[in-house]
Amino acid sequence: MHFSSLGLSPALLRALERQNLNTPTAVQSQAIPAILTGNDAMARAQTGSGKTLAFGLPLLHKLANEAAQSPRQVRALVLVPTRELAIQVGATLRDLANQLPQAIRISVVFGGVSINPQMLAMRGGTDVVVATPGRLLDLVHHNALTLSSTQILVLDEADRLLELGFEAELKRLLALLPAQRQSLFFSATFAPTVAALAQSMLRDPVQIDIGGTDQEKPDITQQAILVDAPRRTQLLRHLIIEQKWKRVLVFVATKHAAEMVADKLRKARIYAEPFHGELSQGKRSQVLSDFKASRLKVVIATDMASRGLDISQLPVVVNFDLPRSADDYTHRIGRTGRAGEAGLAVSFVSHDTEAHFRLIEKRHGLQVPLEVITGFEPPEPELGTEGEATHSSSHAAPDHNGGIKGKRPSKKDKLRALAARQQH
Repeated sequence: MHFSSLGLSPALLRALERQNLNTPTAVQSQAIPAILTGNDAMARAQTGSGKTLAFGLPLLHKLANEAAQSPRQVRALVLVPTRELAIQVGATLRDLANQLPQAIRISVVFGGVSINPQMLAMRGGTDVVVATPGRLLDLVHHNALTLSSTQILVLDEADRLLELGFEAELKRLLALLPAQRQSLFFSATFAPTVAALAQSMLRDPVQIDIGGTDQEKPDITQQAILVDAPRRTQLLRHLIIEQKWKRVLVFVATKHAAEMVADKLRKARIYAEPFHGELSQGKRSQVLSDFKASRLKVVIATDMASRGLDISQLPVVVNFDLPRSADDYTHRIGRTGRAGEAGLAVSFVSHDTEAHFRLIEKRHGLQVPLEVITGFEPPEPELGTEGEATHSSSHAAPDHNGGIKGKRPSKKDKLRALAARQQH
């Protein structure tokens, strides 16, 4: 199949040819015709499968063929969860729009920077807004734009935008949009509860599910290493040096961990930088720019980097801390193995987190054997007086959740232990 068979304008086909793009991916071949006919769509496809073009191409095709009724009218709105994804999507749309005979103005807006330049940039009006929800609401409040005539709404990384963290902002924005609009929801994952919510917001949507096809699965080798939690930084340093990793994206649970691990690597003369939401936008942009250009070897990031970032030829992703949810695991490892490249995803697993890793495996139908690196073997769990698993490491975190499921003593075990104590 060729892009020319999907009904796109000659100008957009030329734009694709300039980027050496001729054959659509599975999600593009299914989504583009459906969107061109005006249907709502809910699309799930693997990370790196070309979702931005899947909604961006038909969006620009439709806008180019329909004259704007007002120069200040926002005709299409693309909502994204992070600043970096807003910048990335905006750049993709602008590259395509530059080849169109009709001028289509695209504005990219996000928080963390001054609102005034963004307001000034939209004084002459704009056709497409790519935005994070909070900053978009600020601009509406300042009368910088209106959404009452928006024809197309896109939620990119829709599952994240439909979660509790964005729920209130999203509801306020949806109330500002016309009821009659085309809505397009795209993501790599849709948890059942989120999928049900999404369905309630769409009108008889076309369902596109590419996530389970072998042809679209990225080429990612997955590895799990059993290690004592306090020795993870040492193991990470060892792997970077021994495996000669040129670039690696490391995921941690908190911004404090990002700063701490990056600092320890720098002390070991490995050029590393943290990446989290508390950094200034200038610093975040600089870190990503240096990383993409291979001027920076290691980025220690929170989950904000797991959504939508397209870092070409990134060879390795490491889960220093396991993600809270199985869906986040998919988004994290999807930063490697993009655009047909092979990638490696390594997860550090301790005795305390082994049960959680098994749940991630079960959710995704995986079987990843736990490996042990010589010199980094974790101590074996010791059995306490009642058969409970304890750990010889003095650094083990206290268990506030009643232990790991499957390793807690049963009621019969407790009764036997009580009887044994009474006999003594």
